[in-house]
Amino acid sequence: MAQKKAHEVDGWLSRPDPIFWIVLIYGPDRGLVSERARRFAIASGLPLDDPFTVIKLDAGEAEQQPGRLLDEVQTVPMFAERRLIWLRGAGGQAGLARDISRLIQEPSGDCTILIEAGDLKKGAALRSAIERGEGSMALPCYADDGRSLDTIIDEVLSANGLSLDLEARQLLKANLGGDRMATRGELEKLALYCAGGKSVQAADIRELVGDVAKSSADDTVDAVLCGRIAEFDTLFSRHLATGSPAFLVLSAALRQVHQLQILRNQVEREGKTPAGAVSAARPPVFFARRRAVEMALQRWDLGRLSAAAERLHGAVLRTRQHPAGADAASRQALLALAIESARAGRRQWPASSLK
Repeated sequence: MAQKKAHEVDGWLSRPDPIFWIVLIYGPDRGLVSERARRFAIASGLPLDDPFTVIKLDAGEAEQQPGRLLDEVQTVPMFAERRLIWLRGAGGQAGLARDISRLIQEPSGDCTILIEAGDLKKGAALRSAIERGEGSMALPCYADDGRSLDTIIDEVLSANGLSLDLEARQLLKANLGGDRMATRGELEKLALYCAGGKSVQAADIRELVGDVAKSSADDTVDAVLCGRIAEFDTLFSRHLATGSPAFLVLSAALRQVHQLQILRNQVEREGKTPAGAVSAARPPVFFARRRAVEMALQRWDLGRLSAAAERLHGAVLRTRQHPAGADAASRQALLALAIESARAGRRQWPASSLK
């Protein structure tokens, strides 16, 4: 059968066999699925920014346009020897499974198909077609285990010139895992926090991921991402008055933005409603915050979330470089996001169902 076990996937991706021209990468860890799909696409050697050579399609879009995938596969490459068709957001689309089954029976000599999918159960039509087919490969992606976490920790921290001892590593691993995108986000945040040093200490991790003022910080960030400007100002001032550092709010904001990116991906690429994405979130969203997260999810698309993460990363760096101005820099960055969310809310009103 044309499939690999989870622990074999990275090894296969390091030297993908060219006889497999249809590759399915699937699993519940969406961040890992996306990361490995990009790795495979890069390994193809094709220019990923060339829309004539690398065709990116949403699986839902292909499903709504019968024959679209077949037409793309049959198109003769104009500017390269091969073309890559990159399908994202695949799941239970019956039409897509039928098209893939047909293509397996009629191989293309100058096209590669890369499919990103969610958690396909054994017996799912798309997964079964690829596992049984000749020239097709199925690669599962599950939550990082201890060895995988060690690898990604070393990769991110070493790229930033940082090392960590055994105690710090064990403490860090206890707070990571579940989704590769979220794990990378937490590690990049830690690297920013420790910028300028040579190592990560256990104390750094405790300060970054600890529970100190966590509830207060989360409430403040909910106000930011839902555009409640006056409430944000009150909560942020109260947070500072307790003696808690502004950095904790920036840290909470980054964490929530990374979570929203995962959930928004499900909304835009899988057709889930904000409420559906939040209710199925893992780890689950605390019930008291669900309405706020749903509202934020409706207001922030993937593009704006990416820009918000960049703004917050910049604010974190400024607070590290100029500690004396940390409160002001944090307030300015968070206020800008609150204003952006408030404007998005006004644009959505009266269509929004989350009033």
